[in-house]
Amino acid sequence: MKKNTGVTFQVRISDFEVGMKWYKKLFNRKPDFVAHEDFAEWEIIPNTWFQVAKGQPTIGNGPLRLGVEDIKAERERLMEVLNLKIEEINTREGVPAAWCSFEDLYGNKIGLYQEL
Repeated sequence: MKKNTGVTFQVRISDFEVGMKWYKKLFNRKPDFVAHEDFAEWEIIPNTWFQVAKGQPTIGNGPLRLGVEDIKAERERLMEVLNLKIEEINTREGVPAAWCSFEDLYGNKIGLYQEL
């Protein structure tokens, strides 16, 4: 990567309402960004985001996403140099970011994101 622009780490919670109450207490504040009803994130330090999403919790899983300046170019580079299968780049209306995920050799979920 030429330059990392940030990082995200995501956890899944099965009961979003209960989980959000817990995380609001943990961070002692409301989330900084709520993309939709089942997803929220807190900026812990500049360009470092802790995300909470509704889903099945998996211990030790992420994904950990690395911020990049050009997600398309970085995705293509990683597929070539590491022979990776990387999911298509995702976007969602109202979310000012694009992202994609892949796994390392051991099944750890990693990904990329770009602020739009």
